[in-house]
Parts: sequence; structure tokens; C-alpha cells
Amino acid sequence: MTKLLLLYSSPSPQFIYYLAFTNFMPQKQEVVEKYGKDYATTSKNTVYSGPYTVEGWNGSNGTFTLKKNKNYWDAKNVKTKEVRIQTVKKPDTAVQMYKRGELDAANISNTSAIYQANKNNKDVIDVFEATTAYMQYNTTGSVKGLDNVKIRRALNLATNRKGVVQAAVDTGSKPAIAFAPTGLAKTPDGTDLAKYVAPGYEYNKTEAAKLFKEGLAESGLTKLKLTITADADVPAAKNSVDYIKSTWEAALPGLTVEEKFVTFKQRLEDSRKQNFDIVVSVWGGDYPEGSTFYGLFKSDSQNNDGKFANKDYDAAYNKAISEDALKPEESAKDYKEAEKILFEQGAYNPLYFRSGKGLQNPKLKGVIRNTTGLSIDFTHAYKK
Repeated sequence: MTKLLLLYSSPSPQFIYYLAFTNFMPQKQEVVEKYGKDYATTSKNTVYSGPYTVEGWNGSNGTFTLKKNKNYWDAKNVKTKEVRIQTVKKPDTAVQMYKRGELDAANISNTSAIYQANKNNKDVIDVFEATTAYMQYNTTGSVKGLDNVKIRRALNLATNRKGVVQAAVDTGSKPAIAFAPTGLAKTPDGTDLAKYVAPGYEYNKTEAAKLFKEGLAESGLTKLKLTITADADVPAAKNSVDYIKSTWEAALPGLTVEEKFVTFKQRLEDSRKQNFDIVVSVWGGDYPEGSTFYGLFKSDSQNNDGKFANKDYDAAYNKAISEDALKPEESAKDYKEAEKILFEQGAYNPLYFRSGKGLQNPKLKGVIRNTTGLSIDFTHAYKK
């Protein structure tokens, strides 16, 4: 037996999850060299070591089959011989196929209409995602007003997160209470990390107006115009921004909000270059541990597009991933402190935790749905 020895330069309990990333998966050299650029582009020129092999996939078709891999190390515990995968482009069609017994699972969170029509079906299951939609503020100083903490906090207080969900993503998503989303991780006593670190984001128009007025005065302003950038090709983004614009302008006298919708690619480029006032962003966790979220707001993080910088925040985060990395209870406290600093500084604005629901055949057992990494695992799935 060949052993691989890994030496850490610092504690890294999340490394076990890294090993499940595709970039850590070993490749069979002779096969890679044989197929070259065509390697893994179809089911036939791919190597399999998992519980199933793929048959009938040509690289672009939406219907193929997972077949039990007899060479899998734990094949004796794989109960299902075949899993048929079918991509249905129209969400409503998939739901109707499910109801006719042609599918064992279907998503009902694609549109509000489909969700509302099916959310009370007895076959409904939760499909959690460790994903947070949030707004980043440009704190570089290039946007007059956004360098003022009171103005940023006023914007946060004027945000009705429940209203955003109802207006834009009323398909199973929940108002955000922190940056780390529900379902990402738990503290040692079983408390959801999001609930543990939640600093108290609230909708308070009175306090928002007070802080906004004070912030304008401190910044030498009598009024303020801000532009929100969001994805043009995401319906939820348009609905979110429309709602936020109307509620912010109503709650904060002197504020004018303009909307800017660009392609996803352009939004990423604008974010990296700080070519925005406020940008609507989405972040999904890579592994079930707080650092996959709180690392974003480190002063030197490549994903810290608003360029928020705070020494106390960096210290709390660094403590969580170094001296407290092997002490889950202590690292949770560090993340709580980090979230508190983000809250007090108005560093960002959490909007909602993206989540959904689906229909699943009650006879289907053993399916594992993860909030990070592999979203669905059929290894031990079977039908009664």
C-alpha cells in the first residue's frame, strides 16, 4: 500500500475537505496523455474510481446514466445499480414529469409561481445551500459618503431583508442574519454558526434616518447619489435592486439610488477593479467551516472587492485559523467577533441566504444533500 504523507505548516482542520475538491483528485497519467485535450470530455474517455461510472454522456447531452462501479472499494454497500440523470430545461415541465411518476426528484424553486403552487406538497424537501447574497460597499474613499461608517450603517438599517426575499427570491430563501449562512457549520454544542455569530441586523427606518443625517453632515453633504450594480441576467437581482432602491429612498431623505445592470462577467470585472459604488454579490462556501466566508473580508483578500480594512477584524480571523484552529469552541468565538466588527463598521450588507425546495419521491432513501462541495451524493441511495 502506498502512503501519502502531508505536513502542515499550520493547523488546517478544513484540509480534509480540500481533498474532495476536483483539483486534488489524482489523474491516471497514461489516460490523460492518451486523450490529451479530449480527456474527460465524454463518458468514454474518463477514468472512474467512485461508486458509479458514467455511460451515454457525449459532453453536451442532458440525459445519461450512472452505473454501479464494480471496482469501487466499497461496492458491496452501493445498493443502486443504475441512476438515470435527465436535464429538463423547462422547470414546470420537470414538476409535471415528477407528478406523472417520470422523475424521482424535481426542483420547485426556479420561479415564484412554481414554488407557491407546490410548496405544500407532501413530497417537498429542503434543498439547502451555504450561499449568501450581499452588497459590498466601495470603502476605498473614491465614493463620497461610503467612507462614512454612519452612512453605511444607515443603509444597512434601511434594508428590509424580509421584504427583499418576498420581492425577489420568494422560493425558499431566507433573510440573512450574518455573512456565514445557515447550514454551513455548527458550533460544538450543535448551534448553527450563523445563529451563533448573528450580531443583530435589523430593519429600523427611524434609526437609519438619524444615522444617515449625521453621516451626511460629517461628510459635508446635504444629499447623496449612489449606484447599485447587479447582474443583468439574474431576475432576482433586478427585483432585489428595485425593491432596495424604493425602500432606501423612502427611508433616507436626501438619498438617490441609480441602478446599473451588467453581465455576470462584467460585474466580476467591475468588482475586482472597484468600479462600483455598491455591488450585489453572491458567495457560496467551499467547505463547512467559517473561514470559507470570513476570509473574504481580510484586508489582503482577493475577494474583498470593497477593500474594507480593519486590523481588529484581521486579528480575529487570523486567530480563528491559527491558534484556535483546533479549538472549535474558541474559533467560533473568533468568527463571532469578526462578524461583530463587520456589523459595527457597516462593512457589507447581508441580504438573504439562498436556499430552495424540491419534490422527492418518498421511496427514495439514502440520498445525501450537502450545502458545500458535492451538492448531491447517490453513493448509498436506494428506492424502497
